[in-house]
Amino acid sequence: MNLFIVRVRKLLHAVGSSSGRRALKRGVAASIEHRSALEGVPYRTIVDIGANVGQFALFVREQYPEANIFSFEPLEDCWDTFSTIFRSDPNVHLFRCGVGPADTDALMNVTNANDSSSIFAPAPTQVEVFGTKVNTTKKVELRRLTTLLREDQIAFPALLKIDVQGFELDVLRGCEELLSSFDTLYVEASYMELYEGQALVGEVIDFLRHRGFEIRGVFNQHVDPTRGPLQADFMFKRALAS
Repeated sequence: MNLFIVRVRKLLHAVGSSSGRRALKRGVAASIEHRSALEGVPYRTIVDIGANVGQFALFVREQYPEANIFSFEPLEDCWDTFSTIFRSDPNVHLFRCGVGPADTDALMNVTNANDSSSIFAPAPTQVEVFGTKVNTTKKVELRRLTTLLREDQIAFPALLKIDVQGFELDVLRGCEELLSSFDTLYVEASYMELYEGQALVGEVIDFLRHRGFEIRGVFNQHVDPTRGPLQADFMFKRALAS
């Protein structure tokens, strides 16, 4: 879908509710482009890794008003915006860290568009197609998911969303002990290298297949006119017993 049309739809959606208007004052609009992917399942728990400024959390809060949302965002400026928007919501829990395969610190490449920031440096395709530039690097905290969440905090049905600019496989390794608590995984992944050293979607699919998940849908695919498909949101569900 044309990016301009998406932005107009987000704006119209935002002004239609008091929560949307409050968020819009902070420059945040709900990521309604995920509606078709996530509709139909009454999620009770949503784990939002790569929360940015709260656009995904805002969307799922509207769709699932009773759900517990656990969001993870390591960048201070983004964390501040998110926490301001959701400060009066007791069922939104925001952690100022990322998720990774070990409890450690890492350097984040902070880019001109903060939602393109990544542990990995932008690859030439990301720079050429999206105009991404690294403004600075910042030390951030990474934690395994089990360091911060217990299995009994994840009520079924549960959704794990990952949007981390090339760091997807590392995040999944950091969630491995709790993957069985989720029936749905929703992961942004790339067909070609957008960040240096990242795992591509085939590796993500293979990792999850060996852990009992199968791909069920592809959404919001970005196609470059000359390079072809670059990235998309991939829906995984627990595989049915044969």
